[in-house]
Amino acid sequence: MLELRPNCEHCRTPLPPESSDARICSFECTFCADCVALLQQVCPNCGGGFSPRPLRPASHGRHDNDLQHYPASQREVYRPVDLAAHARWLAARQRD
Repeated sequence: MLELRPNCEHCRTPLPPESSDARICSFECTFCADCVALLQQVCPNCGGGFSPRPLRPASHGRHDNDLQHYPASQREVYRPVDLAAHARWLAARQRD
């Protein structure tokens, strides 16, 4: 089941399960839409792209696939990105 992390890893903005501002990469790294724009849509942890985080129904999900049975994580992940280093890495990646 997808881990719904409670905050942006870069700026710590709260991202509750119903947030339409949350973005994830293929490794479930979680950032807000504003930080994803700063990161030029490339995850600083894995190099993957971002997409909107799916919304899990609060209750009455099909086969009990809802927040009531699979609650969002309470574990915060806070790893601020060195934006200058990320930009250099992106530039080098584009040259290759």
